[in-house]
Amino acid sequence: MPSPESTYLRDLYAGWLQRLGANPEMDIDTVRDIFEEWHLPTLEAPGVGYENVSAGSTPAIWCTPEGAATDRVLLYFHGGGCVVGSMYSHRKLGGHLAKAAGVRALVLDFQRAPEHQFPSQIDEGVAVYRWLLDQGIEPGHIATIGDSAGGNLAITVPLKLRDLGLPLPGAMVPISPWIDMDLSLETFESRAATDAIWARPMWEQMVTTYLGDASTKDPLATPLNADLTGLPPAYCAAGDDEVLVGPTAAFAALAEKAGVDVTLHVEPGQQHVYQCLAGRAPEADASVSAIGGWLRGKLGL
Repeated sequence: MPSPESTYLRDLYAGWLQRLGANPEMDIDTVRDIFEEWHLPTLEAPGVGYENVSAGSTPAIWCTPEGAATDRVLLYFHGGGCVVGSMYSHRKLGGHLAKAAGVRALVLDFQRAPEHQFPSQIDEGVAVYRWLLDQGIEPGHIATIGDSAGGNLAITVPLKLRDLGLPLPGAMVPISPWIDMDLSLETFESRAATDAIWARPMWEQMVTTYLGDASTKDPLATPLNADLTGLPPAYCAAGDDEVLVGPTAAFAALAEKAGVDVTLHVEPGQQHVYQCLAGRAPEADASVSAIGGWLRGKLGL
């Protein structure tokens, strides 16, 4: 059974949908203010310091745990459909993951749609990756990691790097990745009643806002359509009550078929990005710990 503490996230998501549904014409700034509450489920990670930085031209926050290896980096992409969310909404989660892995995390405040549409977020991720290399970080000592739309970027940035002929990161961690822009897999129906943040009209609007005129079939929009050959090892995680459990499992299967070293974990009874309950719910703490341990091995710690 899910822990009582984990119901906090379900209630938060349900409240968001209620507020959004009550005002369908809500302006984008107000919508973004609502989603900034994504930081609320996450409690502060003890022993982690934070510093604002310009990662090239991208604002970001360094999350540095006490005693962390400074030559390894988690390149973190926040969730929110590439429309909402920020480095502030995900700072604390980045800190927990960094502490579990024993490294620094760089949580990006990448540009969002509709002001900046696909594929500008991927290009920005590539630029920050190059910036890290320029700081002397070895490519194999970098992991791309993110949740929801950020989980998409954790995959598509390495895809773009591969296609550009650049050295690839040592690992990637897509958490509840939003990687089916057609919203077509079976779990969008079978988990519709249990996913507290699922509302098809809202998600369809997010797709349109992010992609603009681009095709949902583009492999860099829907990496389920991509050739995954040569990608770095992947740790894929999702909650079994969320609609994105289907795309997460489908990606893991496709990646494994392409020869990628894949670990998949699906947690029963949990919501979208349940890891943001870190410090509050045991399921989140266990997941963060498992991801951190996996990352230590892949990044050579």
